[in-house]
Amino acid sequence: MKVSFTVNKEQRTVESDPMARLLDVLREELELKGPKEGCGEGECGACSVFMNGDLVNSCLIPMGQVEGAEVITIDWLKETEAGKLITESFAEAHSVQCGFCTPGMVMAVWSLLKENPDPSEDEIRLGISGNICRCTGYDMIVDGVQIAAEKANKAGGTVW
Repeated sequence: MKVSFTVNKEQRTVESDPMARLLDVLREELELKGPKEGCGEGECGACSVFMNGDLVNSCLIPMGQVEGAEVITIDWLKETEAGKLITESFAEAHSVQCGFCTPGMVMAVWSLLKENPDPSEDEIRLGISGNICRCTGYDMIVDGVQIAAEKANKAGGTVW
């Protein structure tokens, strides 16, 4: 079936099996390598994207549900002011080790900070809880989120 949807602010149409996963279409057909295949079960968050404004696991979304949707991936976000601020803050806090979880983690952080620009540590941990990181123990990621929030708030908070 033909599926037309917006990906990273560009209208796209792909020929796809309606049960094909959004993750596979993004990576293989559209060559957007930011979302990663981690668990394939919606547990790790490595494949996180925004679909119609909601943070979702693209490994769980069949293409039959994508018609007319707006999809945003880390490939777009990383080029924005918000994406750069989050990634720079992660680097400052040494939040990244192997980097596999980083795309999904950045997407979750953006989602959190758009809704709550000054989160507590508990709110940060809840906000990233859909993402698994096997390297950091999460403390450095929480530090990176706090740094991003502080920098954005000092700049007037309009980045989100």
